[in-house]
Amino acid sequence: MSNKLYDRNKTTENNISKEHLDFLHKIKRRKHAILTTQIACFIFFFLFWEISARMKWVDTFLTSYPSQMWTMFLKLIQDGSLPNHVGISAFSTVAGFVSGTILGTIVAILLWWSDFIAKVLDPYMIILNALPKTALAPIIILWAGAGIAGIVFTAMAISIVVTILGVYGGFKEVDGEKVKMLEAFGATKLQILNKVIIPASIPTIVNALKINVGLSWVGVIVGEFIVSRAGIGYLIVYGSQVFRMDLVMTSVFILAVLAALMYQGVAFLESKLMKWR
Repeated sequence: MSNKLYDRNKTTENNISKEHLDFLHKIKRRKHAILTTQIACFIFFFLFWEISARMKWVDTFLTSYPSQMWTMFLKLIQDGSLPNHVGISAFSTVAGFVSGTILGTIVAILLWWSDFIAKVLDPYMIILNALPKTALAPIIILWAGAGIAGIVFTAMAISIVVTILGVYGGFKEVDGEKVKMLEAFGATKLQILNKVIIPASIPTIVNALKINVGLSWVGVIVGEFIVSRAGIGYLIVYGSQVFRMDLVMTSVFILAVLAALMYQGVAFLESKLMKWR
């Protein structure tokens, strides 16, 4: 079996022209060049930051510097507090992200399903989207309750309206001729949704997911600013209150890493959904 598979792969490689192989190698080299440049920019940024701090080009009281942040990071690991803070913030963000995306998509489907409901709710959706939801965070937390529940609800409230408008807009942009053709063949509303609307709107839904990553983190951090006694947002607020910029900058860097990892998770999900599509 393995010999047949080897022979098949070898035959496939032999069937590829030299020009096509050169093209594939060129794409591969370009990807490596992009990744190398990204890593180099990252290293250069922190190296320049460290040198600027050592040479007193910047005020380290206001900006801290990488080696000091690394020391703080190790301290947070050694005293065992970092996993707790990261775990609380990550759980709240994922819960708000998932609930906001699912509920927003369900509402978008409802608006697509009923044109009457869509026209009734249209001005309210516009108003809700225009409201500064981070400024309303204290009210949201007061209604939902202090603690994890209020923080999760804040993250969900910030992302749900954007999801509704984005996904519903994607639904409306689907080729109307395909919908009419299915209707002519007697397809039900549910069949049209499953066979045309959702598959065609996968890129829109994925874009909503990518946007919601940042919005969910905003909601969680703002919520932790207000009520939490643990989490990345709490570390940032506490560090600023006691003028420990090393703690603040370390927390911001950890936040950036967590957001990047979550974004990569969405990118992985995108690859799977696009194959299904």
